[in-house]
Formats: sequence, C-alpha cells, structure tokens
Amino acid sequence: MPINAPSATAERVGGTPGTPGAHAHALADVTASDGALRRFLHGLPGVDAVGLEARAASLGTRSIKTTAKAYAIDLAISMVDLTTLEGADTPGKVRALGAKAVHPDPTDPATPATAAVCVYPDMVAVAKEAVAGSSVKVASVATAFPAGRAALSVKLADVREGVAAGADEIDMVIDRGAFLAGRYLKVYDEIVAVKEACGAHARLKVIFETGELSTYDNIRRASWLGMLAGADFIKTSTGKVAVNATPANTLLMLEAVRDFRAQTGVQVGVKPAGGIRTSKDAIKFLVLVNETVGGDWLDNHWFRFGASSLLNDLLMQRQKLATGRYSGPDYVTVD
Repeated sequence: MPINAPSATAERVGGTPGTPGAHAHALADVTASDGALRRFLHGLPGVDAVGLEARAASLGTRSIKTTAKAYAIDLAISMVDLTTLEGADTPGKVRALGAKAVHPDPTDPATPATAAVCVYPDMVAVAKEAVAGSSVKVASVATAFPAGRAALSVKLADVREGVAAGADEIDMVIDRGAFLAGRYLKVYDEIVAVKEACGAHARLKVIFETGELSTYDNIRRASWLGMLAGADFIKTSTGKVAVNATPANTLLMLEAVRDFRAQTGVQVGVKPAGGIRTSKDAIKFLVLVNETVGGDWLDNHWFRFGASSLLNDLLMQRQKLATGRYSGPDYVTVD
C-alpha cells in the first residue's frame, strides 16, 4: 500500500512544546494519586501478544512500488536522529556527524537533511555549531543515560546542562526500577519535572527501554504513563541493551499514541531506536506508521528513527534507485 504524504493536521494537533498546560487533557484526574494512576494503568486492555506480533509481521510483508519506495527512502532519511553516544566521542567526530546530518550526500543537494543529531550534553554546543543555519535539530540524552540510576537533582542538572547549551530536544530515560516495582507516580513525577526543566523550547522524548520492561502490557502502561506526564515523543530504547526497537513494540506504541489522541486531542510522536540498520527495515516501520496512525505521523515532527548506521544504507539504496547500480564502497561514510 502506498505511503501517503504527511497531512497538515500534524502541525495543528497538540500543545506547544514546553509550555505550561501543553498536555492538559480529560485524563488529568487519573494522576491525582498513586492509587488512581495504578488503577488506570492496570485497567488498560491487556495486550494479545500473538495477535500483536502477527499483525506487525503481516504489515512487514507489504510491498512498496518504485516511486513510493523513492519517497519512503527520502522520508526515512528526513526522520533519522543521527546518533553518537560513546565514551570516545570527540568534538571532531561530532562535527563530522553534524556535517553529514546537514548534507547526507554532498554530491546530491536534493538529498534531504536528517531530522537531528543526538549527542551527550557536553557535546551539544559543538553539535549546534556544526548544524547552524540548517533545519537539523540537536538532541541531547539526559537523566543519567542510559541506566537512569541517579538522584532526581542529578538528572535535572543533566537536562539543564543540555538545554543551556542549546539542545532543541531532550531524550530522557525513565527509572525502570521504579516502574517495575509499581512506583508509577514516582516515574510520572520525574517526567513532569524533566518536562519543566526542558523549558519553553526543547521537546521531550521519553525512553522506556522496552527490552527491560519484560511484557507488552508494561510497554503499553509505560506509553500511557509517559504521555500523561507530558512527553512530546515516546521512544523505545537507548540502543544499549540486547533488545531494542522491534516492529511489535513499535506497533504497540503507535496504537497507544493513536488512542491517546482520540481521547485527549493531544498528538505525541514515536521514536523506535536501536537495531534498525537497513532501508528495508525502515520502510517496514513506515508502513506500520501509515497503517496504524496514518499520514498525520508521517513527518519528522512526529516520527523518528534513532540510528547511527541506518543512514548509510538509505543513501546506498537511494543511489541504486537513481542509477540502477550500487555505488562503490567510498560513496558513503561508514559510521
């Protein structure tokens, strides 16, 4: 089935990122107490794991014709958060990444820029300088990424450092230990505090680390918890554990944002991250988006790929469609 162009509705739904009351909605009363929040989250419909995985697998078999494939590849490039989150990151590496984000294929100016570069807080200023004058955003991981094992004061200092350096987006990790222990209000309060620390301009992505949540029911609960707390995006993973983004867990999160908008009128983005390495994989995820939530989410304001090596394959496939042959090994950089 063809992937449709994004709808203008995407720019109209939901509140202004970072503003007080941006995610005020009809469900606000369910967070009034720990008991109310627990009753709501455990009252969500249980996930049919077999049905979920079967639907995700079925959608992954949809064929994309040549013209739609070319559109999908460019769309996927524009949705990449080009990421480097290593202890060995240097200013030079981050500058190179920023240059690649702005001009993924320097030989073809028609190649779209990526959505963002994602770095640690201490590299935000370098990344901002590297993408200055372009549409590319700078995202910063925060809140003691990737484990999230720190006091709230430390986590908020992490966020404020990134925002002060110019981050357009903050990718926070939830306290999985608190979530798995059923301390939902603690997790909620931390997300609310981080949202406030993001200020008026930085959008907040909330990372669940789905590979550590054990069950699909927990992923559904985490999705609703994050959205209730004001997430602008919900994100699968850090990319630092064995199980990261999968079609099934992403489908589940897409269903959650669809249902959340139906109940509240607030639109929330989705970001699968980790393990998406090929154009074929990326297109499968775009089909999931199109078939589950529709064209309103087919825009990098509402859907992202967290990846480092995906962009290389997208560029190679784009060149193949344009010329009929794969480029030599020097055509794209190897990250």
